[in-house]
Amino acid sequence: MTVTSADPPSTHVPSTPEGPQDSARRIRERRPPSDQLFRGVARAGGTVVLLIMLLVGIFLTRDALPAWREAGLGFLTTQAWDPQGGDFGIAGVLVGTLLIGMVAISVAVPLAFGASLFISEYAPARIKPVLVNLVDLMAAVPSVVYGIWGLFLLQPKLLVVGEQGEGLPRWLATYFGWIPLFRVDDYDPRDPLATPTSLTASTFVAGLVVAMMVTPIIASIMREVFSQAPLGEREGAYALGATKWGMIRSVVLPFGRGGMIGGTMLGLGRALGETIGVYLVISVVFVIQPHILQNGGGSISALIALRYAEDLGVGFAALMAAGLVLFGVTLIVNFGAGIIINRSRSGAASEV
Repeated sequence: MTVTSADPPSTHVPSTPEGPQDSARRIRERRPPSDQLFRGVARAGGTVVLLIMLLVGIFLTRDALPAWREAGLGFLTTQAWDPQGGDFGIAGVLVGTLLIGMVAISVAVPLAFGASLFISEYAPARIKPVLVNLVDLMAAVPSVVYGIWGLFLLQPKLLVVGEQGEGLPRWLATYFGWIPLFRVDDYDPRDPLATPTSLTASTFVAGLVVAMMVTPIIASIMREVFSQAPLGEREGAYALGATKWGMIRSVVLPFGRGGMIGGTMLGLGRALGETIGVYLVISVVFVIQPHILQNGGGSISALIALRYAEDLGVGFAALMAAGLVLFGVTLIVNFGAGIIINRSRSGAASEV
């Protein structure tokens, strides 16, 4: 007996002049005029920002060309500043800029993290607005005020005190001088006759001043991100038996990871470009100074402020070239921050 199978059902879809009948229809969204206006303003604002940044880069590049033609890539490796003699470069101040930023971020991030976490999670409701306003007010203080504070109070009254230079720099040089970063050349911290001037106007002091400037900015960003952690996930952590710190560790911190990174990078960008505070505190030198406790150092922005009124011709072009390098370093920092944040979105994951 022969068994024949039935033909499979037809899957043919009748067509129409517009296409198959079951094809997805295009939904046209009609935005109200207010949405269209907001979209246009936002797009125009973003375009203007990019255009301004491009114009700044073009301006710096144009004015820096004479210096680049004369110095070449040696501009990044030369440890001298004599534009009229043809021997100039930013190796010393470039390293100083990075060291000041490193010191500032090393101090500012723990302070900002603790302050933001306390305000968002532990502070009583009645004093929380006061603390928020105080942090925001610190961010609005002009940098010259921080520079004066560092020059006349922080350094002589708190860090390098008395004829013996007692304070944190001397303590670090005494017990951690075996680390090259904390070593001070031609200075014995255990010598009672050692002069304290070797510990003043240093990269460490300048970094602390800059740290006080960037701490409020980083703390404000972290606090905003921490306060936006989802309430449902917070309550879920408590329902599973988590303590206060357990909830923070498993919910708040994973949610705020991107904001923490973004705030840190924003503070680093501010630290690298700080001018007046560093200019008032530090003694600018043009050689690579890797010892952060030792007198002397510098930054690119402080160099520009120091020499802007003096250098002409090639000297002015050299200052513009230094500004172009700082501009490029800042862009690299911000682009790197954007990449890291995109890989670590706030709220992307939690441990609950």
